[in-house]
Amino acid sequence: MRQASTALEIATSGQRLYEITREVARWVAEQGLDEGLLTLFCRHTSASLLIQENAAPEVKDDIVAFFGRIAPEDRTLYQHDDEGPDDMPAHLKTALTQVSLTIPLVNGRLALGTWQGLYLFEHRRHPHRRSVVLHLLGE
Repeated sequence: MRQASTALEIATSGQRLYEITREVARWVAEQGLDEGLLTLFCRHTSASLLIQENAAPEVKDDIVAFFGRIAPEDRTLYQHDDEGPDDMPAHLKTALTQVSLTIPLVNGRLALGTWQGLYLFEHRRHPHRRSVVLHLLGE
């Protein structure tokens, strides 16, 4: 059994889904494992990870719009606003999604479905540098 880890640094420019499938798949392929399990971990409380459709761009837009409706930027709703009106809504969006994903590695490839992609979901309006840790265990 072998294991490997790295961190992806992702520059964001505002609220949206940033596809990271290619970068993750490239790193996994470089490890030369056939079978195993990949874990992705987002090291932030105002960004998250999703497995989502990667064919229709409208899906990403609709997801961002939906989360904007269920966690609106309204200072009258929250006590916490240390970093501005998008601060607490960003934390709520992270709480409703995931900061960790686990994907099987089968025959040297991520076992994603045909239309599935890996995304960093940035919940803040301003640019950030996000770190996603990858850990691969297998043989």
